[in-house]
This record gives sequence, structure tokens and C-alpha cells, in this order.
Amino acid sequence: MRAMLRVPTAVLALLPLLAGAGRARAAAPPNGVSDTEVVFGMSAPFSGPSKEYGRQLRIGIELAFAAVNEAGGAAGRRLRLVAVDDGDEPARSMTAVRDLVERQKVFGLVGVFGSASSAAILPYVTEKRVILFGAYSGAALLRNDPPDRYVFNFRPSHMEEAAAVVKYLVEVRRIKPARIAVFHQDDSFGEAGWNGVARAMRRYGVDPTQVIRATYRRNTVDVDGAFRLVQKNAARLRAAVMVAVYKPAIRFIEKVRSAGLDLVLTNLSGVGPSELADELRQLGPRYAAGVVVTQVVPPPTAKATAVLRYQELLRRLAPEAAPDYTSLEGYVVASLLAEGVRRAGRKLDAEALVEALEGIKGFDMGIGMPLGFGPSQHQASHKVWGTLLQADGAYRPVDLE
Repeated sequence: MRAMLRVPTAVLALLPLLAGAGRARAAAPPNGVSDTEVVFGMSAPFSGPSKEYGRQLRIGIELAFAAVNEAGGAAGRRLRLVAVDDGDEPARSMTAVRDLVERQKVFGLVGVFGSASSAAILPYVTEKRVILFGAYSGAALLRNDPPDRYVFNFRPSHMEEAAAVVKYLVEVRRIKPARIAVFHQDDSFGEAGWNGVARAMRRYGVDPTQVIRATYRRNTVDVDGAFRLVQKNAARLRAAVMVAVYKPAIRFIEKVRSAGLDLVLTNLSGVGPSELADELRQLGPRYAAGVVVTQVVPPPTAKATAVLRYQELLRRLAPEAAPDYTSLEGYVVASLLAEGVRRAGRKLDAEALVEALEGIKGFDMGIGMPLGFGPSQHQASHKVWGTLLQADGAYRPVDLE
């Protein structure tokens, strides 16, 4: 008969304690999660030419978090945002995100600004298995097929917006595709918009290499070279699709209008619609009137349920701020994230949140359309709204189809 191994009594006495320690380690909450709160990080520009984007996104996110916290939290936990300035510089964004994850121990990221910054941080957050939710970017690199497990988007892609505006110009405004130019930022944001235009051009039988393509350098307002190229080809052009942020977009529009070029000017939602409208209105009626801007949320002054709630929170918690497309997007993004946290429940970690988010189907938060995700679909919305800027700087809805 095989002899039995004898274990010393002292070791036997320690076994329950060792097992308990192992269970305690396994049950330890992830970074950024305590019994009372969940902490998210945000890297965005709060200085430099794009600082208004960061300010508006932060306002919207914090409004949504405040509403959740006033109602008792998400699954009983308060939501808190830690925002860091990256100046819209990808290298600074990488430093900021590393600090947020490794030193400030945030649970996940929300509202990261920009396609270039998203491209810079994506390998890092993927490696660390950090949730990257609702980046202010329509770049294709955030929309892989199948999707990256920890990356979730709210807004339609830049390609979807660009395709929608080309379709509008061709089929509603009756402008021949070959007579449409593109003015874009020379980074992944602009490239994504260009790719959307190029794809649409191919559908209309136009070789994209024949399209006038004028670019400017990111984080500058140096649009002179781009304008000269468009002006040189003005006789063959009737419209320009702009994939730009608001300061260079304003400079380009000012030059086009001052030169008397007869072009229909359009821009994607990433332009910063409110800032664009305010500054063009100050330049004068002829600069603002007729500019078409695609949007990824309904008007911030609309009567939809969620928008009315956003307006009420804005009046009460940020009375110095006016309703704005960008802050409304931040509010929608953070509200959708909070719904995922609520559904994940008290046993919250990255895997639980992924599963909870992928279980959101046909979610009606009151913006006029249902939102949802799935294992093969990490983009909540494909809806593109059209707006037309008036001489007084106000937007009115326009049907893109």
C-alpha cells in the first residue's frame, strides 16, 4: 500500500490563510474602481488652437456623469473624470494616457480627442486592455473588422460623413462629381475624410486621382497653399468638401468668399460647428451663409428628450456655457458609457464592461434614434444629420438625400 505523505501540522494551519489571501487577491478591484466610484481618464486639448474642443467635450461628459451621480450612481458607484491636456499633439497624448493609466490608475478612457492622438495611443491601450470609449474621431483605425475588443465608438466614421456629403452635393445640389474639390488636414483625420470622398467618387465613376486635393498642416492655420491650388482650378470647381478643424476652416472659407469664388462649401462635424458658426458670423453674413456641416448628434437646441435633459443640466451646472454640438456629443457618449457601467453591475472589470456594452441593443436614450453595440459592431450610431449655416450664424436642418 502506498505510503501517505504527512504534512506538518503548522503547514496545515496556514492553508486556510493562504487560500484566503489568494481569494483576496483575485477579488481585488481593477484600477479606477472602488466600492464608491469609477474613475475615467480623458486626454484632449485644453490649450492651443483646438482647446475649445476639449473644453466642450469635458463639459458634456461631466454633465452626464453628474446626472448619473445625482441619481445614485451607476450600479451604486459615482463616476468621476480626470482630464489631462495634450494640446492635440499625439506625442503629448501618449504621455498623458500613460500617466492616466499607470500613475493616476484610471479604469478606462472616454472622449479622447482626435484621430492622430487615437492612432498614437491605440497600441498601448490595446496591450494594457484599457477601454477606449467614444473617442472624438471617425478614423477607420478605431473601426476594425472584427472590432478591437476594448475600443467602442459612438459617432459615425469620417468616411460615412464624407460619403453622405458627396451624395448630397451630387444628388441634391446636382453638382458633377468631377467638379468637387477636397480641402483637408494632413493627418489621419483628414485622410479618413479623403478616403470617404474617394470611395464615393469611384461609385460615381470618377478617378480620385483626378480630384483636386488641397491640404494644410495639422495644428496650424496656414491654408495659403491649399487656397492657391483651389483658386487656380476655380473654373472647373463648384464645391469643396472640407475635412478641417474650425480655425483653418474659417481661414479657408474667408479666403474663398473674399476672392469671390462661387463654391458650395461643406465640412464634417469634426470642424467644431458652434465655433465655426460664431466666428463666421463675426466676419459677416456673406461668410457664414450657405456653409453645409454634417452632424453626428441632433441640434443642441432640439426638443428631443435627451437633449432637453442636457439643456437643463447645462443651465444648472454650467450656466456660462451655451448649447453646443460638441458638448452634446460628449454628453451622449458619457451617458451611453454610464449605461454600460450600470449593466455591468458591481463586479466591474474591463471584461464585464465589454460584455455589458455588447449587450446594449436598440437603446433609446432620447436623441431620436436607437443606439447599440454587438460582438461584431462596436459603433453605436451610423446616423449623419445635415445642417445649413445661415447668414446670422444659426444652423437649420437640411435633408442630405
